[in-house]
Amino acid sequence: MGNERLRDALSAAGVPADTLAAELVVDPKTVERWITKGRAPYRKYRRQIAARLHTTESYLWPDALSDEEAASVSQSELVTFFPHRNSIPTGLWDRVLGDATERVDILVHAGLFLVERPDFVRSLVAKSRKGCSIRLIFGDPASPEVTLRSEEERLGRHTLAARIRNALAFYRPLFEVDGPEFRFHRTTLYNSIFRLDDEMIINTHVYGVQGAHAPAMHLRRLSSGSLFDTYAQSFEEVWKASKPATLEEVDLDAD
Repeated sequence: MGNERLRDALSAAGVPADTLAAELVVDPKTVERWITKGRAPYRKYRRQIAARLHTTESYLWPDALSDEEAASVSQSELVTFFPHRNSIPTGLWDRVLGDATERVDILVHAGLFLVERPDFVRSLVAKSRKGCSIRLIFGDPASPEVTLRSEEERLGRHTLAARIRNALAFYRPLFEVDGPEFRFHRTTLYNSIFRLDDEMIINTHVYGVQGAHAPAMHLRRLSSGSLFDTYAQSFEEVWKASKPATLEEVDLDAD
């Protein structure tokens, strides 16, 4: 049985089988067997292939790693853990935000702390102009889900909606640049997600606790791990369920 996932990943990445063979210094017939016969490469090749195709070993070869090995690798994706988001060093935010060149995906309710950084929005504008994908998802300030979260965090009924509207006013320059995408979500947000290329900061949400005081994790993606991709997939699910936010809505909220 062939490996259709590998075939599709090669096609999506624009990497012909013979090119992959040359890069790995293996016989082209070997690569062909990996695709048409479903044979699993040696682990050193699996890692290289997954990295080359921007995917994971566990996706391309679900049975290649034992449950214990997969769990061990995924644990290695956790770089460090912080008891509170506001205990994350400023230098870490500076580095991961500054280093991102391909992708910035942010899922929050308001994320007001980000725009407190003087150059944050300007840096996103500059990244977008250089081809970096910018996708931002905010809580819909008119949604009952935002009202409920505001009450659950002991902020008061309308405080979180006001914070969202306040934050959105700072993002107006991004609407004037081709590329960045904004959406509003109405989900029960279990985690705020900040993906910067292959690094990620996850801010968990705890009932009765404001986001700044809830725990946070710093993750770095590994080709054979699954923890990073679990949160990446969660972002995609919220993105699909969210509605585009327009400049008119932002201006209306700022009034």
